[in-house]
Amino acid sequence: MVIKEVEKKKSCKTRWLWLLVALVAVFIAMAMSSKTSSRIALFGAIGRACHCAWGTPKYIGMVEDCCCDYETVDRLNEEVLHPSLQELVKTPFFRYFKVKLWCDCPFWPDDGMCRLRDCSVCECPESEFPESFKKPHRLSMNDLICQEGKPEAAVDRTLDSKAFRGWTEIDNPWTNDDETDNDEMTYVNLQLNPERYTGYTGPSARRIWDAVYSENCPKYPSQELCQEEKILYKLISGLHSSISIHIASEYLLDEATNLWGQNLTLMYDRVLKYPDRVRNLYFSFLFVLRAVTKAADYLEQAEYDTGNPTEDLKTQSLIKQLLYNPKLQAACPIPFDEANLWKGQSGPELKQKIQQQFRNISALMDCVGCEKCRLWGKLQVLGLGTALKILFSVDGKENSRQTLQLQRNEVIALMNLLNRLSESVKFVHEMGPTAERIMEEHGSAHMALINSWKRIWSYVSRT
Repeated sequence: MVIKEVEKKKSCKTRWLWLLVALVAVFIAMAMSSKTSSRIALFGAIGRACHCAWGTPKYIGMVEDCCCDYETVDRLNEEVLHPSLQELVKTPFFRYFKVKLWCDCPFWPDDGMCRLRDCSVCECPESEFPESFKKPHRLSMNDLICQEGKPEAAVDRTLDSKAFRGWTEIDNPWTNDDETDNDEMTYVNLQLNPERYTGYTGPSARRIWDAVYSENCPKYPSQELCQEEKILYKLISGLHSSISIHIASEYLLDEATNLWGQNLTLMYDRVLKYPDRVRNLYFSFLFVLRAVTKAADYLEQAEYDTGNPTEDLKTQSLIKQLLYNPKLQAACPIPFDEANLWKGQSGPELKQKIQQQFRNISALMDCVGCEKCRLWGKLQVLGLGTALKILFSVDGKENSRQTLQLQRNEVIALMNLLNRLSESVKFVHEMGPTAERIMEEHGSAHMALINSWKRIWSYVSRT
């Protein structure tokens, strides 16, 4: 009996030893897997030269509610739109944006806090201004101190009267901003203030999008929504996806070494995991592209005067090349057909309702607690409002007496928004398959660990 009891105890000890070894092995494997997962973002930073796609494209056929298919959009964006827009937004006319950065939130006290200095938008000292943009204005010492050690965050606040020749100052019925109050305006060099990760997180950031979707943007999908309401949701969702992609494409991977790169995990978790968000991104891109092509005559005749004749001629040439590109006109002449919207007796009332909802969304941008996020939020919402204005506020058949009038700032916002969407579509097309493949492999590794644990536990339980 004593011998059996001793053997029983030894067997019990052996069983628990096996269990302990198994637990240690699983923990080590999970730690290594977690380490690999944390390096997924770094993979994007190191492997930028390889944009390989595996298998059949995930998104095929016509983009929902549009007149172009995914394959055509990707091809035109790569060959025509993205290269042209990248060059266009770097010109003097399109790189300076006039914006109110210091506005009180009309809905709640601003308690947003940024974790990184990259949240802020600093002002340029006078020595950095182009001569043609200067005006009598002296900066305070705080402005100069803000500039020290952070030239990439510089802001241009000057106003060149020549740049406004030929442009009207009228309110946009789709947006909340009053662009006529120049005393509170700041001129920002967009090339020096890129849209990227800023560390703006937490309740303040979530509250903005919660307010956009819950209070001002109709729920979707829903059988009760009409086509116009669905379009508003898809535009906001597509813009949201684009912003998330830009954050993921230029992300602070290591704050200690100031290493920036691509966070493919973040892009997958926020966008790629939800196919409707990718589809809405493509929809928003084509919607804004349609507004630009519809306003082609106006944009061709507009004055792009910044006081630099060489650059201004280049800007006008780039605009014409973009608007009348033969590949674009042949493959996707009407990216989105707005002709069938706002029909019936309830059309005008419905337009006013959605217009007010979008104006509320525009006003919410003043509640963004991160200065740089507020800059890009206001620019892109103004760009979207300008697209809505072009497509829905001027209809040649119904309002033949009304002619299109755009502010200089609206055109700048519209083309920069189109460029932002173009960059997001390109990034999803090139890096999306890679991100999805890595996440699938990562998920398979986790499942393998779980199955291994189950087998070990089953074995230990039987001994």
